[in-house]
Amino acid sequence: MFGFIAFGLVVGVLARIIAPGPHRIGLLMTLALGLVGSIIGGTVANALGTGDILELNVIGACVAVASAAVLIAVVDGGSRRARR
Repeated sequence: MFGFIAFGLVVGVLARIIAPGPHRIGLLMTLALGLVGSIIGGTVANALGTGDILELNVIGACVAVASAAVLIAVVDGGSRRARR
């Protein structure tokens, strides 16, 4: 469980680095989006047959970071529109 949370935080931080522009989301939102990205990456890797949903592998990690970057861009863009 702690490994999953730590990996979610790493995924979230990497996604923030990849996603362009300044981000107005905090550490908890970064962790949450990293965890969601990790679940998406594990699901895609499982669907491709490269491993289990909770198993760390390269394809799952790449998909996790990419999906978390998209989620961060969507959430950050939505929060900017809401503030206007």
